[in-house]
Amino acid sequence: MSKRPPVVVSCGEPAGVGLEIAHTAFDALRGEVPMLLLADRRHVSGSVTEVTAVDDVTGNETALPLLHHDFSGDATPGIPDPRNAQGVIDVIARGVDLVRKGEAAAICTLPIHKKALKDGAKFAYPGHTEYLAALAGVERVVMMLASPDLRVIPVTIHIAVAEVPDALTPELLEDTLRITQAALIRDFGIDKPRLAVAGLNPHAGEGGAMGTEEITMISPLLERLSQDGMRLSGPLSADTMFHAQARERYDAAVCMYHDQALIPIKTIDFAGGVNVTLGLPFIRTSPDHGTAFDIAGKGIADPTSTIAALRMAWDMAGKRQ
Repeated sequence: MSKRPPVVVSCGEPAGVGLEIAHTAFDALRGEVPMLLLADRRHVSGSVTEVTAVDDVTGNETALPLLHHDFSGDATPGIPDPRNAQGVIDVIARGVDLVRKGEAAAICTLPIHKKALKDGAKFAYPGHTEYLAALAGVERVVMMLASPDLRVIPVTIHIAVAEVPDALTPELLEDTLRITQAALIRDFGIDKPRLAVAGLNPHAGEGGAMGTEEITMISPLLERLSQDGMRLSGPLSADTMFHAQARERYDAAVCMYHDQALIPIKTIDFAGGVNVTLGLPFIRTSPDHGTAFDIAGKGIADPTSTIAALRMAWDMAGKRQ
């Protein structure tokens, strides 16, 4: 067992599936990835090893290590309690603090429920990613969805499709490409990353017949960055980028909007995708699913994505170290 500190796991919404999946993930990764759950002991069913500090985690525990954090409400599967909202937010901040101090190797965040956080604590951020960026004091971060067969990065994320052309600026695309390249080098051990860049329009605009963004903005930017030494291909027609042979030609696909990126990876590996935030001064991964209130407490939630997220966080920490 490595002497690296553990991956700290923020509990997320206590009424969701996160806490039960944390137990399953611990059983699957015991002896491989040391982990520490931040949660209220009252919310956690099953065996745990309670610790009072991160240093108490040895990696040889027979039950899930837990560092207690007081919450104001109870946890009823499937029914979020607004009294727990501030606790959910505070646990994320506490986990980030542990990582930034070097007491934890990375943070893996279990799913939150944004409406519950807004209702109970007036949470001011669209989601995890934006809150983590604020905690880190970082202006721009990048969302990556990753699996063993594909890594995708949407340049614009949770906005309406009609808003994408205005939001898609040269500055945003350049920042996304540079942040992605730096992360692939530092955290994934790829010395010279190859980035495939999708066009915005069908057939990458087909010479301007189906849109001009590729001609006026995307191509000139890629040409300039290629002259700086970046290994870029594109703009490519998105409908030909994701078959097996095409995926062998790049290390990550940079897409212009949410569905252009997420439909391929969820088709290829629906259960095993991992959400990774690039551009932070610490490592953050998360399972690529939500709180799943409809199945919470039933013991049927699929742990595959959480297991993959913990394993990826541990591997990234080793690369960064």
